[in-house]
Amino acid sequence: MSTAEHDRGHPTTYTPVEASYIAVQESPEFQDLRRRYRSWVLPVAAASLVWYFGYVALAAYATGFMSEKLVGNINVGLVLGLLQFVSTFAVTALYVRHADRVLDPASQKLREQFEAGERA
Repeated sequence: MSTAEHDRGHPTTYTPVEASYIAVQESPEFQDLRRRYRSWVLPVAAASLVWYFGYVALAAYATGFMSEKLVGNINVGLVLGLLQFVSTFAVTALYVRHADRVLDPASQKLREQFEAGERA
């Protein structure tokens, strides 16, 4: 069993498997993968929330603007509501592309290193 310091400063004993997981978590490669994930997800999540709550605020407080007719019975509120769905699918597609190109190769490499280390 290996020993590491717990977050509160108390010594904690880990099994060899737990220690190997902690070693991976503390590795520069894992920290880089985590940074890359967060640098994409957090801004996009924030922008999506602003977009969503902006739509809700417009619907609640700018009823004149939202009910403005564009073509026939299609108004601004309907178009913005449909764009909520479009933006959701776009964000999903962009995330999948980002994960395929950046996150998955890095996580696969990290997994292979971890599994090779466990067998050794």
